[in-house]
Amino acid sequence: MRDGLRGLTTRGRSFLAASVAAAVSAGILGEKDLLRVAVLLAILPLLAALYVGRSRYKLACNRALEPHRVPVGANSRVVLRLQNLSRLPTGTLLLEDRLPYALGSRPRVVLERLGAHQASSVAYTVRADVRGRYEVGPLVVRMTDPFGLCELTRSFPSTDHLTVIPQVTPLPAIRLPGEYAGSGDSRARSVAVHGEDDAATREYRMGDDLRRVHWKSTARTGELMVRREEQPWESRATVVLDTRAYGHRGDGPTASFEWAVSAAASIAVHLRQSGYKLRLVTGSGADVDATEMAGDGVLLDHLADVRLDQRGDVATLVQRVRQRADGGLIIALFGALSTTEAELLAGLRGNGATCVGFLLDSSSWLNLPEKARAESEQAHGAAALALLQGGWRVIGVDHGSRLPALWPQAARGSQGFALRAAMAETVAGVVR
Repeated sequence: MRDGLRGLTTRGRSFLAASVAAAVSAGILGEKDLLRVAVLLAILPLLAALYVGRSRYKLACNRALEPHRVPVGANSRVVLRLQNLSRLPTGTLLLEDRLPYALGSRPRVVLERLGAHQASSVAYTVRADVRGRYEVGPLVVRMTDPFGLCELTRSFPSTDHLTVIPQVTPLPAIRLPGEYAGSGDSRARSVAVHGEDDAATREYRMGDDLRRVHWKSTARTGELMVRREEQPWESRATVVLDTRAYGHRGDGPTASFEWAVSAAASIAVHLRQSGYKLRLVTGSGADVDATEMAGDGVLLDHLADVRLDQRGDVATLVQRVRQRADGGLIIALFGALSTTEAELLAGLRGNGATCVGFLLDSSSWLNLPEKARAESEQAHGAAALALLQGGWRVIGVDHGSRLPALWPQAARGSQGFALRAAMAETVAGVVR
């Protein structure tokens, strides 16, 4: 009963106030009919409080997200299934699922009545224009009487999570430099064997078939050697995402950083579909290997959470990439760079790695005055030149650029990039 009295709505409290006023007026005026009205006005909210407060419904709730991982700007359908587990029918139920602001307003649904052991399902749609992980729930159930005089709130503890991943754009198929490196299982090439003595051999590794042991080489070297009739090769690539806060400009979904995140997701998915063994490194500390069948989901989940790092720097990023650098292809997405920072990135060219950099002119995401724009373009050109001189293949990115249109530039030969470097030097000389 106490819970019911505490749950009186504004209407219920108004009835009680009107009852008191009518009772006082009846006493002053001596009107018995008015006293009866006062009693009736008092009984109605009290009965409603008793009815709602003593209702002990046993309710079960299940929530399903279809799907639970969506790209930016896509919709997800949330299905709520509420079941009455008790033998008593419920009264009017008001359902409200709590949502973060980014997913829109909280949906509210009214269920007039649930019979004994009856279930009912409702659905609504959410949409997020900002990537991230969002908590959906808990579900709040408001029980009320038919007159709306009393209302009590109950909530279910369970919640679900919706992951909003970056937008993935299909990219055209191109032949990238540094395609094969190291050894693995993804592709195989034959090594010519002209005879028993000419067999290509290598040291025995745990798990090798003993039938492939080459005894002559073993006797000659004193170590167990095996034939290498089939040399496995694999394509390896590292996608590097620059998360330095001072390297990016703009706010919200249209910021330069969001362009870089979406581009990193598109490139990573494209390379995995092309058979690459992929690694993702971000300036904020993530280092992810996507070698499993579900590798796309792992990569996209990490990119859904990545944020700008206020204390990030290029030297730390280079160190993280080099911790497990083993050649292959490196594709990086950089914000604005200084000449010194661009020179530091030359350290990633070791171990025969081919480096392709998408260099964002993040100032183009701002509406700058003409003089500031010219200074920004000059700094951007100087950083691009430093990267080119450090052995990088550089692709410039301005506001409004489309990744599918830029992607074929990653396949250009060294002659074309040397020509661009010469042109950049000429432009730099003119600017001076």
